[in-house]
Amino acid sequence: MSDDNLRSVAMDRTGTGQYVLRNARGGQITLGSGEDDSFTPVELLLAAIGGCTAVDVDLVTSRRAEPTGFTVRVSGEKIRDETGGNRMRNIVAEFAVTFPEGADGDRAREALPRILQMSHDRLCTVSRTVELGTAVTVVQAEDR
Repeated sequence: MSDDNLRSVAMDRTGTGQYVLRNARGGQITLGSGEDDSFTPVELLLAAIGGCTAVDVDLVTSRRAEPTGFTVRVSGEKIRDETGGNRMRNIVAEFAVTFPEGADGDRAREALPRILQMSHDRLCTVSRTVELGTAVTVVQAEDR
């Protein structure tokens, strides 16, 4: 794997069920078990799914017109079953994007369905990874 292709985050425990997640650029998010206002891992998964397509949509449509409204709501059902264990199903990312009146807004509205579909079908790394079922390996780090 080349450095250009590698993506990573680091997570440090700050208390029982509490963590701070950091990226290589210095950004951070608190993560928790749902006992406080920190995001849970499942909420971050939903945010990643919506956020990935939101970036695609925003980059394409805002070249035509600046949105007057841009809200993404991602939801799904968390289930536990005997064959699959804990998992999410019926995930839906709903985009409510509005543009100003006029020719530029019309061009942005016209592009919206197309970029939503392109993002879902091939551009969004997150939803493509989830839908294709990429394997995840969990290993114990060597003693330091």
